[in-house]
Amino acid sequence: MTVKRTVLVTAHTGREAAVDSARMVIKRFVDAGLTVRVLSAEADEIACAGADVVPAGSAAVDDAEMMIVLGGDGSLLRAAELARPAGVPLLGVNLGHVGFLAEAEVEDLAEAVDSVVEGRYDVEERMTIEVTARLNGKLLADSWALNEATVEKSERMLEVVAEIDGRPLSRWGCDGVICATPTGSTAYAFSAGGPVVWPEVEALLLVPISAHALFARPLVVSPRSRLALEVQPDTAGAVLWCDGRRRFDLPAGARVELRRAALPVRLARLHGLEDTGAPFTDRLVAKFDLPVQGWRGRVRP
Repeated sequence: MTVKRTVLVTAHTGREAAVDSARMVIKRFVDAGLTVRVLSAEADEIACAGADVVPAGSAAVDDAEMMIVLGGDGSLLRAAELARPAGVPLLGVNLGHVGFLAEAEVEDLAEAVDSVVEGRYDVEERMTIEVTARLNGKLLADSWALNEATVEKSERMLEVVAEIDGRPLSRWGCDGVICATPTGSTAYAFSAGGPVVWPEVEALLLVPISAHALFARPLVVSPRSRLALEVQPDTAGAVLWCDGRRRFDLPAGARVELRRAALPVRLARLHGLEDTGAPFTDRLVAKFDLPVQGWRGRVRP
C-alpha cells in the first residue's frame, strides 16, 4: 500500500522571487508524486497547476509531512502559528536578509526539494515560551512565542520590576525587557546586546532594553525558571509583543508571566546542505559574515 505524502507550500507573495520559487517547488513535488497544498489567500498569486487549494486553518496541515516556507524569518514565524499545534515540521527557504530560522538558501532550493522527496532530513524541536498577562486577576493576554516575548514602553519610559522563580530581581526604568529562547537569541535579543545561545542549549534569556540601572545585564536562566515582569503603577502603560506579531496593550499594574511552553516548534534539518560537525557555528559565520581567515583547524596526528 502506497503512503500518500503531503506538503503544504507557503510563500511571501509580496516578493516575486518567492512566488517564482513556490511554482518551481510545487512542480518538483508534484512531478515526484507528492500531494501539494497551497493556502487560498496565496493561490491566485502563485497560480500553479497541480496544487490543492486549502483555507488557512488547522485542516491545511492535517496529515501533512512538512510545511515549506519561502520568505524570511517573518514568514516562518507566521507559518509556525499554523504548524505548531499540529506538530508539523517547518522547512524555511531564505528569501529575506539574515534568515536565521531558514534551513536553505534560494540557490539550494532544488537540492532541498530533492532531500525532502528522498526523506533525507531530520526534525529538531525548538523551545517556545508560554506568555500570560493579568491585571488584578483578570486575564489580558494568553499567547506564546518562538523567538521572544517583549514588554515595551508605549509612550514614556517603562518602569518594571523583574521577578525570577517568585523572587524579585530588580526594578528597571527602560525601553523594554525581552524574554527570549535560544532560537530567539539571534533576533531582537541579539540587537539589544544579549548573548548568542546555541539552539541545543536549554535556557531562557532576560534582556533589558536601554535600562537606566547599574545592574542591567542580559541574564541566562534555567529553562525551568518562571519569569515575571510587573508594570509599575507610575508607568503610562506598556505593550506586550509575542514574536513581533501578536500585540497586547498592558495597563499600569499589569503582570506578565513567562515560562517554557509544553509545545515546541519543529524544524526540518536537511542532510548534506551543511557541515554536520558544527552546523550552527557554520550558520553563524555565514549569516554574520564573520572573519575566519587564518583558521587551520585541529592538527591531525
